[in-house]
Amino acid sequence: MSVKQKHYDIVIAGGGMIGTSLALALAPLGLRVAVVEATARKDDQQPSFDDRTTALSRSTQRMFQAMGLWEAIVAASTPITDIHVSDKGRFGFSHIDAEEQGVEALGYVVINRVLGKVLQTNLAAAEVVDVFCPARVQAIELDSEHACVTIATDNGAQTLTCQLLVAADGANSSVRDMMGISAIKQAYAQRAVIGNLLPEKTLNNRAFERFTAQGPLAILPLADDRAGFIWTVAEDDADRVMELSDADFLAEIQEEFGYRLGAFSRVGKRTSYPLVLSKAVRLTAARSILIGNSAHGLHPVSAQGFNLGMRDVASLCDCIADALSGDVDLGDALLLDRYSTWRRADQKKLVHFTDNLVRLFGSSRPGLRTLRNIGMLGFDLIPGVRQTFAKHTMGLAGELPRLSRGMPIR
Repeated sequence: MSVKQKHYDIVIAGGGMIGTSLALALAPLGLRVAVVEATARKDDQQPSFDDRTTALSRSTQRMFQAMGLWEAIVAASTPITDIHVSDKGRFGFSHIDAEEQGVEALGYVVINRVLGKVLQTNLAAAEVVDVFCPARVQAIELDSEHACVTIATDNGAQTLTCQLLVAADGANSSVRDMMGISAIKQAYAQRAVIGNLLPEKTLNNRAFERFTAQGPLAILPLADDRAGFIWTVAEDDADRVMELSDADFLAEIQEEFGYRLGAFSRVGKRTSYPLVLSKAVRLTAARSILIGNSAHGLHPVSAQGFNLGMRDVASLCDCIADALSGDVDLGDALLLDRYSTWRRADQKKLVHFTDNLVRLFGSSRPGLRTLRNIGMLGFDLIPGVRQTFAKHTMGLAGELPRLSRGMPIR
């Protein structure tokens, strides 16, 4: 069987929200881009109580605005104007509000299905982007001249050559492995249980981060007076929690959260996944780059995983745009080094931020319990602590690329 061959400037392995966002962000540069996605697209579905959601940081909102997508996304989004932070069994709480930070919202909670539809609709209209779906990357060859990507499609094998290959195929990235890059993984011995519920009182655009003995419990505002939850439970207790009846589940999550929102009633479908901290040992190989969960996987505390991936996208776009203005090969080692140096600092900082939060507030050791009490007081009493936490939450800490500042890439 003959193998068809096509050439592109950039091939993106992975057509999820991060990979698709990168393709759309690059579109104004006029580059020929290919997106390779293994999972076939699903048909549209009607809105559901069980709709999954993603929390978008302020910097991600700015990106979508600069890309011309925000008007369609915000229609299905709920703003977060206040974040309430508490530690179960300890007096006091702290909060961060948008007015204090000088913004209209600290972030937004968006329905994944709607966000995905906006991204896919715009991807289909992007003339400079070819989408291979369903298609799977079978092999890659990386050399000084180009990257060669062999994909399997329903119509047989194809070979795509490009200047730059981007792996955006998730935490268990097979393309990362093909690049010869390993990842260090550390299990938290916890599982995230996620879903939606109906509180007695409206959230009024407030989000809650409640630290408990098992792990953090996040409650997020959704449309129609619903609340999304991400409940971190111990791995050895997760099966029991997932098998609880709706009434028993609501009773247990109520016990953990308290009655700030009154009584919880209806709860939707629950899903869960194990929590693992993963870090690629490096972010680049010859003519290839990692972004999103292929590069890093975080604990969901403070909801920063997707937003960190979007800053990968924005930073890579800056590197590529600057290379084009200087007529530099997109697979040039200087471009790869610039991206790696830029992203390593942000990724390391956020990994430490989230990991330390989990370990500090998840420990029962007497010394750390004292630090927890000091930590809660510090939010309000130590100058700069709340401002620093807010900047991390909004994705505005450190050196920001153009799109993260709301500026067009070109």
